[in-house]
Amino acid sequence: MPSWQDFQPFLVVGLALGGVYALSGVGMIVLYRATGVLNLAFGAIGAMGALIAWQLINGGINEWLAYVVCVAFSAVLTLVYGVVFGPPLAARDPLVKAAATLGLALILLGAMDLLWTSNGGAVRSLTLATDSSTFTVSQIQINWTQVIALALGVVITVVTGAWLRYTKLGTAMRAVANDRQITATLGVPVRRVEAAAWLGCGVLSGLAGLLLADLVALDATTLTWLVISSLAAAVIARLRSIAVTLVAGIVIGVVESMLVPINSLTNYADMTPFVLAGVALLVVMFRRREITVSRGA
Repeated sequence: MPSWQDFQPFLVVGLALGGVYALSGVGMIVLYRATGVLNLAFGAIGAMGALIAWQLINGGINEWLAYVVCVAFSAVLTLVYGVVFGPPLAARDPLVKAAATLGLALILLGAMDLLWTSNGGAVRSLTLATDSSTFTVSQIQINWTQVIALALGVVITVVTGAWLRYTKLGTAMRAVANDRQITATLGVPVRRVEAAAWLGCGVLSGLAGLLLADLVALDATTLTWLVISSLAAAVIARLRSIAVTLVAGIVIGVVESMLVPINSLTNYADMTPFVLAGVALLVVMFRRREITVSRGA
């Protein structure tokens, strides 16, 4: 069993990953509550944005400008998809909507494989400018990218919660989530509200793609399917509570990372999102059964 000193660097990485999982989960929940769409293309869109940023930086473009392009590309692509395919899918089952976004993810994954083919197994890397600034806490070296990743997860959760509760657009979005048709009859511009949700989800997708490309790897397949961890956080929150999503995302990131230094459990670290989401679902089902039995009695 590794010592606590061996675990400390992985704890830092886990907190950073947890922050990204949390902000991704928040984006997915807001979109789902507003449109009924579970965006399985979230990771692929962010991955393509990160690869575009990498290409621009290698071409001599300013790093920060490349980051802005990544986020803008992800936001525009997500918005266009929502505007074009959102209305036709509005009346369809949630499973059909999710399958449609999975199709988009597979198309983008194929496009990335064609546009950024690895020659001779070459490994790409995207090192953010914030990696160069580091500080030490209890002999653990921490860079500002890790701090920003965790801080963004917390800040975006708090800001999104306040925005949904206290702004007109947030109130309209919650109304659309409850009943789209009734909200439309009340004069609320439903399509604009849904477009705002798609746009916000796209912005978060670009941010997540940039951060994960630095924290994990700049690999299209890896970044595309890291959406599973974010989805697990959202599922644990039952696609409702963004506060629970924050906690769940951080727990998933920390547990997943802390299993890596344990040799006997390293190979099972990737199963963390599935296990934690499964346990959460079982707990919910058990509570519902208890309530049903108690009411029947």
